[in-house]
Amino acid sequence: MALHFLVESSSDAAVGDLVVLTGAEAKHAAVVRRLRVGESVTVGDGAGVWLSGVAEEVTPARVDVRVSQRTVEPAPTPRIVLVQALAKGDRDELAVQAACELGVDEIVPWQASRSVSRWEGPKAVKGRERWASIVREAAKQAHRAWVPEVVAPVTTKELAARASQQRVLLLDPTAPLRLSQVTPDGRDLVLVVGPEGGISDDEMSRLVDAGAERVLLGDTVLRTSTAGPAAIAVLSVALGRW
Repeated sequence: MALHFLVESSSDAAVGDLVVLTGAEAKHAAVVRRLRVGESVTVGDGAGVWLSGVAEEVTPARVDVRVSQRTVEPAPTPRIVLVQALAKGDRDELAVQAACELGVDEIVPWQASRSVSRWEGPKAVKGRERWASIVREAAKQAHRAWVPEVVAPVTTKELAARASQQRVLLLDPTAPLRLSQVTPDGRDLVLVVGPEGGISDDEMSRLVDAGAERVLLGDTVLRTSTAGPAAIAVLSVALGRW
C-alpha cells in the first residue's frame, strides 16, 4: 500500500500538478519512511480530497509528488462522535488514537467529575493540541480521507445540551440495553466514555434527563482507553461501514 501524507495545500491540486511536502512532513517521508523517487504515494488534505501520485524528488526538506489521480470522498454521515473523559496517564490518548484509526468522526474531551486529569487554562489548549496531533498521525496511518476534529473540552452541562439535538449513548456497565441492539436512526451517534472511576450518578441522571440513552457494551468492564474504540467498532458494523 502506498504511503499517505497530509498537506493543507492539496485542496486545489489537479491531475498533472505538483504537490510539495515540506517541513516535518517532508522529513518524515524522506528520513523515517525512506520514501524514494518513483514510489507511489497518496496525499490528502484531511477534508475529503484524495490524491494519488508518484514522488519525483525526495529530500528531508522537500518532497515533490506529481498528481496522477484526484478524488473527493464525501464526509461520513451519520457521524460517530466520541466524548472521551479525561483520564490519568496516557489512557485517554490511547483511546483517541485507536478511535481515529477505527473511524471516529469527531472527538470531544470531557472534564468529568471523576477525571483525575484536569485541563485548566493553558493546559486545556495544550491538551487539545496534543490530542489533535495524535489524531492527525493516526489518520495518516489509517489512510483516512477525513481527519476527525478535536473540539474544545466540554462540561457536563454542555454535554447535556448535545443530548437534546443528537443521539447520545452513555456507556454504562449496568444499562439494560446492549449497544449491539441499538438501531441507527440517521442522527449522529455520540458515544460517552467515563473516566477510570466511571460516570457519576449525578452526571448520569443529568444526561439521561436531557435525552441520553444508557447502553451496555458487553458483560465485562473495559478500561476507559478501550471502551470507546470497542464501541466504535460495534457502531461501524451497525452503520454498514464495515
